[in-house]
Amino acid sequence: MIMENRLPVSVCLIANNEAHRIGRALESVAGWTTEIIIVLNDNVSDGTEKIAESYGARVFREPWKGHIDQKNSAAMKASQPWILGLDADEAVSPELRAGIQALFKEPAKLEKFTAFSFPRCTFYCGRWIRHGDWYPDRQTRLWRRNRAEWGGINPHDKLIVNGPVARMPYDLLHFTNESIAHHLSKIAPFQTVFVKDRLAGGRPVSLLELTFRPCWRFLRAYFLRRGFLDGWQGYYIAKFNAFSTLTKYAMVLESKPVEGQKSR
Repeated sequence: MIMENRLPVSVCLIANNEAHRIGRALESVAGWTTEIIIVLNDNVSDGTEKIAESYGARVFREPWKGHIDQKNSAAMKASQPWILGLDADEAVSPELRAGIQALFKEPAKLEKFTAFSFPRCTFYCGRWIRHGDWYPDRQTRLWRRNRAEWGGINPHDKLIVNGPVARMPYDLLHFTNESIAHHLSKIAPFQTVFVKDRLAGGRPVSLLELTFRPCWRFLRAYFLRRGFLDGWQGYYIAKFNAFSTLTKYAMVLESKPVEGQKSR
């Protein structure tokens, strides 16, 4: 595809050791976007850089600063008027690609909005998950340069947009968990920020909260949001999310000093 047919879009990613899957993400944006920028952690050593360069990416190595600062660093290096944010475990579906290309043929619509969001569809244990808490999992990922920045609380980054956001119907594909074991390994690390925030705010966890919130999380995902339509995977995800919720509240209780116990 000749350069004249490429969209004025910079694709921005951050990555650690992602050689086993980053090729899929890059393949989905190569050839129709103008620029690919990747900020790698400075300790990456598995060949991710070579794979990125094979797709024409501009690669920068930087010390890890947290998801938010790392993503903002990548966006600051963009040269095109529009930015498409992508994670190494994601890919632009053919339908989303066609939708974005069609969008750039409508200057009036493009001018009207500052950013665009898409539903994100996750592939889990051999199945695309289209119900429950995991779908539509809408993500704002295409935005006008200098009109948005990454915020939120690490590791749960969120794009903060200065302007109107339009919703597109096409899926961004997500390949986040390679196995149940990999999924389980992420529970405690992802709950650490919640525990610190809860303790810093001096907000205690009650027995009612510890009991009710996990139960509600399962009922909402499996029944109200129809997770049961996603087979055994939908049931497991609803149970996993309930257990993850139980775990983060229990970790707050665990971290609270025992009354009468003196630190040494």
